[in-house]
Amino acid sequence: MKFLANENFPFPSTSLLRNSGYYVYSISEESPGISDLEVIDKAKSKGLIILTFDKDYGEIIFKHSINKPPSVIFFKFKGENPKAAAETLIDLLKTKDLKIKNRFTVIEKENIRQRSYEI
Repeated sequence: MKFLANENFPFPSTSLLRNSGYYVYSISEESPGISDLEVIDKAKSKGLIILTFDKDYGEIIFKHSINKPPSVIFFKFKGENPKAAAETLIDLLKTKDLKIKNRFTVIEKENIRQRSYEI
């Protein structure tokens, strides 16, 4: 699984995902300051799943129906530490049979919601 860490995704979580064997393209490292639509374009061109704390991606995908990325994982809670997002994601990928492709996944503290969409 390959990910794109949005600019607001904590670097310690990016590092933990990389150290756990996942490919992570980091907007903070490669393209800081680009717009949400440019982030989506990068995700589409590279086939990456967006990891973000930015709820605007839901609006872009469902309200405006433009530039749909392969998938988005939206973290709705910050967690206890900067590695919490990665720890949660790694645990979910190991223990749950989540289908992520073409889905907007919302990870809350005690709940996971998903909504599918067509590209």
